[in-house]
Amino acid sequence: MLGLLLSTCLLAPAAAAADGEPLLHAMFQDHAVVQRDQPLRLWGQADPGTQVRVSLAGKRAIARADADGHWEARLPALKAGGPHVMEVVAGARSQRVSDVLVGDVWLCSGQSNMELQVWRALDARSEIAGAGNDRIRLLTVPQVSDVTPQQTFSEDVRWEPVNPESVREFSAACYFFARELQKTVDVPMGLIDASWGGSRIQAWTSGEALRTLETYNGELDVLARYADDPVAAVGEWGALWQRWWLQQPANGAGDRPWEGGAAGNWRDAPAQLGAWERWGVPALADFNGMVWYRTDVQLTAAQAAQEAVLLLGPADEIDMTWVNGRGVGSTYGAGAGREYVLPPGLLRAGGNSIVVNVLDTYREGGLAGPASAHSLRLADGSSVPLDGGWEYRIVPAEAGTPPRAPWQSAAGLSTLYNGMIAPIGRYGLRGALWYQGESNTFEHDRYGDLLRALRKDWRARFGERLPLLVAQLANYGAAPIRPTESDWAALREAQRAVAAEDASTGLVVAIDIGDRYDIHPTNKQELGRRFARAARHVVYGETLPASGPVPTAARRNGESVVVEFGDVTDGLVAYGADGPIGFELCGADAGSCRYARAQIRTNRVTLDAPAAHAATRVRYCWADSPVCTLFDGAGLPAGPFELPITSMIDDDHAR
Repeated sequence: MLGLLLSTCLLAPAAAAADGEPLLHAMFQDHAVVQRDQPLRLWGQADPGTQVRVSLAGKRAIARADADGHWEARLPALKAGGPHVMEVVAGARSQRVSDVLVGDVWLCSGQSNMELQVWRALDARSEIAGAGNDRIRLLTVPQVSDVTPQQTFSEDVRWEPVNPESVREFSAACYFFARELQKTVDVPMGLIDASWGGSRIQAWTSGEALRTLETYNGELDVLARYADDPVAAVGEWGALWQRWWLQQPANGAGDRPWEGGAAGNWRDAPAQLGAWERWGVPALADFNGMVWYRTDVQLTAAQAAQEAVLLLGPADEIDMTWVNGRGVGSTYGAGAGREYVLPPGLLRAGGNSIVVNVLDTYREGGLAGPASAHSLRLADGSSVPLDGGWEYRIVPAEAGTPPRAPWQSAAGLSTLYNGMIAPIGRYGLRGALWYQGESNTFEHDRYGDLLRALRKDWRARFGERLPLLVAQLANYGAAPIRPTESDWAALREAQRAVAAEDASTGLVVAIDIGDRYDIHPTNKQELGRRFARAARHVVYGETLPASGPVPTAARRNGESVVVEFGDVTDGLVAYGADGPIGFELCGADAGSCRYARAQIRTNRVTLDAPAAHAATRVRYCWADSPVCTLFDGAGLPAGPFELPITSMIDDDHAR
């Protein structure tokens, strides 16, 4: 790209539509919102070497397309307002974009609780019928994954003003956030929803950022190979997967199920296959984890010599598949069948083993049936059904959770960054909203570093001061009856710690607005209000607390422990009892936690429990779905936390 030249020259009149391909990137189109109060970057494609003239709201600039046709120009910062017309002229081509507003633009991203649409939210019928706001504009990024960063979208996108039709399928949390924020920040709002249910944080982070963690280098090397030679890369991935299996203490050193041998406790599977919970096998009635499947197929020499594709029905939710002991494919998602191209020479005359490992983490799992739905498709157009009978083998939970193939859509490495974040380019943003973590609870110990890497990565793309608002996981599951360890609680603590270390990161506490029976709570209106409150503090500098009471220290006071809180409005209060519940005093070891009696004293909580003098840490609301009753006078909850107990304090300080 050639250097950018600001100019005051006038533009020639532009036609309503460009000749051929648009000159502007797809982010710039009718009804767009562009970011106020910062230099405005515009870019697109034109004929190589062509001078490009752009104008918006009386501001003008000139650029020149480089050898690849890419051009980029910058306009001076604009104040909130509009509507404006954006015009671009490049030689004989021109493009005109109408109804452009200048305001604050937000990226809303994460997994299903960010994706959850307005029609699925609380009071949806009324919310949709009453939606109408021309000053909030919506853009939904198509759900596309890719193994390399994409320059633009592979499907059409468009900006739409809020109305009953446009808002129905849009992210409820994102929309309710902007609607609430606009009550105090009276400017146009542009919302970009890039979310995917079930996605892991690694998928939203670039490969370069993941390499800084040094944990994923092997997988990233395979991913790079996959972009050029998928069949070879799958074989390499199979070897990495096998290495993981053999390193697990719960698996015997000689246990190699992918080879299809007789070792292990294999049993006949039902002819219809399908969800294993429906097989009538007690051990699988409520099973989430891994199950091996295997079958054999007989081929003639002529059949084995042909190129072939392995066709499998859908697998819920992740498969890793081998043919004759070589990895041939791995896919995430229960909705589609699998098609795996086999490398030349892999098949042989006689018996050939097909082995599939299926991992399910939620509800029903398994390889779809009937067994005859699976086959080998040969180059001559014929098919060989895999209907000779399947066997299965249950993998104990102690075997652990296997690595995910790096090219998998929502569970891979950088795949959603490449397909959904990179195409946004460097579009100007006011901030980003992040609601994700349910799919990473099994690796909560890594999540803090992963969240830091994502934050740094997105700031490198969208601006080094990009504010990030993080929704802490809501409550879900059975309420605890005793202190327990919790992957969900540990991930919430990682979210809290990452937010606390950075002034431009805000934590949105949602521990009281979840649903113990539904991982997708519908009260996204209150979540939106809390996102807006966090934005007012973190982004706009208002002095109100960002999220409610925040623990600042836990100190010993004689036989008791005192927890001090900041960001308290109108004092601490307990709901439903004289004192709050959910506090635990713990020693250094797992299993040492005991519930503590708690008493509020202004902005402090005093804790007492047997052997409290030996406690080394305090936990609050530490469970998948804890019962939390500590709030402040503004009705905001104190969020879950774990703190070390530090120095002694005197009685006067504790009062």
